[in-house]
Amino acid sequence: MSRVASRAKIIVPAGAALAAAVLTLALAAPGAGAQPIAPAHGGKAPAARNGDNGTVKIHNSTTPVTDRRNEPHVCVFYLDAFGFDPGQSVSWQIKSWPPTGDRTVVASGALMLDSSGNGHTGDMTLPNGHYKLFWNFAGEHGFAKQKVFWVSCAAATPTPTPTVTPTPSVSPTPSVSPTPTVPPTATVSPSPSPSPSPPSPVPPAPAPTPVPGTLPVTG
Repeated sequence: MSRVASRAKIIVPAGAALAAAVLTLALAAPGAGAQPIAPAHGGKAPAARNGDNGTVKIHNSTTPVTDRRNEPHVCVFYLDAFGFDPGQSVSWQIKSWPPTGDRTVVASGALMLDSSGNGHTGDMTLPNGHYKLFWNFAGEHGFAKQKVFWVSCAAATPTPTPTVTPTPSVSPTPSVSPTPTVPPTATVSPSPSPSPSPPSPVPPAPAPTPVPGTLPVTG
């Protein structure tokens, strides 16, 4: 093989390698469709808008709306949303879920979130059992937000009905005229009979005075 031919074979691969390197640099240049490099030194990318950047919680009816805890065991409850996009529109469904349910929709509704991306439903309750919430909203990516929870309300203790014993009928008592009170008769002691006074002695008749010239009157 001549030196010229050999040199040509060496130059061709070298030129191909150079062309490939130039193409790689061109594709990596800004504005050529390359992805931006993540910020160094632990920097954070800005929060996404119109995305799945919120969360929804199950709350007991007595839990404040500002509480961010999730409470999966409830009786009377409401749905509480935090950190979604301002004014985002939400639609939700609750399905009965195994092991106690058959995946049928048992409750649903719609909600408009406030300017902070927060909002909550009113209080509600369901029969005791296991349920799953599906939370859909405008601008979501992927699947709906989901929460599983149990409804368990204590059975109400029935109030015993008091037994009423019938009161026997009472015949009216006839009116009795009051017996007049007779004042006690005063006992009168008999006054002693006065002893008869002895008769006064009758004075003797005076003797007639003799009239001169007449005869004496004899009795």
